[in-house]
Amino acid sequence: MSSKQQHQPTALQENFTLGMRSLGSRTVLYQQSVAASIGLYNNDFLSIDILREKGPITAGELSKLTGLTTGSVTSLIDRLEKNGFVRRQNDPSDRRKVIIVPIYEQKEEITNTYMPLHASMVKLAALYTDEQLELITTFLGRASEVLEEQIQQLNSKPRS
Repeated sequence: MSSKQQHQPTALQENFTLGMRSLGSRTVLYQQSVAASIGLYNNDFLSIDILREKGPITAGELSKLTGLTTGSVTSLIDRLEKNGFVRRQNDPSDRRKVIIVPIYEQKEEITNTYMPLHASMVKLAALYTDEQLELITTFLGRASEVLEEQIQQLNSKPRS
């Protein structure tokens, strides 16, 4: 790859990154709409999504992943537990820690809320070959890694 290509994105690369940014914005707006439709705060819903992705984690880990203070995470967990989205479980290897276990998948309101999006995405995926879907899936995984790195960089900078 020439040094020009490394420093000067092509028009197609620029359009691509703008499209990704637009997709990110739509994803955030969709998540906010889902959260509101099931009566949750957006941070609560984002935490549910993090738990779906990561599985059971400690409150401290959830705090790091969300950027929320440990006090805010405790209140968040209280709300999610009260509404049946998570349960607390003692950490068998460290009695001082509590593991937050997601239990929301059985909730009908979650299934009903996501089913239309799921069906639309399956319909969209059907437009592509298996090879194309493998490429897209690989890209999405790598894009998630890039975003995770950027989040960590932003969160590691001192705030003014």
